[in-house]
Amino acid sequence: MNPRIIAAQANVAEAREALIDTARELQQRLAPRTLARDAWESAKVKGADLAEDAVDAVKRRPVATGGVVAAIAMFLARDPIKHGVSRLVDAMTSDDEPEEVVAKVPAPRPALRRKRSAPRPARKTETK
Repeated sequence: MNPRIIAAQANVAEAREALIDTARELQQRLAPRTLARDAWESAKVKGADLAEDAVDAVKRRPVATGGVVAAIAMFLARDPIKHGVSRLVDAMTSDDEPEEVVAKVPAPRPALRRKRSAPRPARKTETK
């Protein structure tokens, strides 16, 4: 056989093996388990970076951060705070002062209006 043909066959076999190896590697990279693991690792790294950035921001501006946290806490606890303030005001109101007594008179109900309909035609009576 011609040495050029033998060399070409060897090159073809080498290229085939390289292609098969590449296909196997792609198959492993695109497997659902591998994709999920890579996504999870990426999310963990991003989360750690965000947490580190947040800690740095708090260290740079502790007063502003405290104000924001306090505002969020007050917003979330607005009903209990409102209830507590009203109880405090009630407790501070002196019992010696007479309270205004307002007679609670129910508001008059609006009169019901009936729609006027067209006059009904007279019934015909049967005569025998």
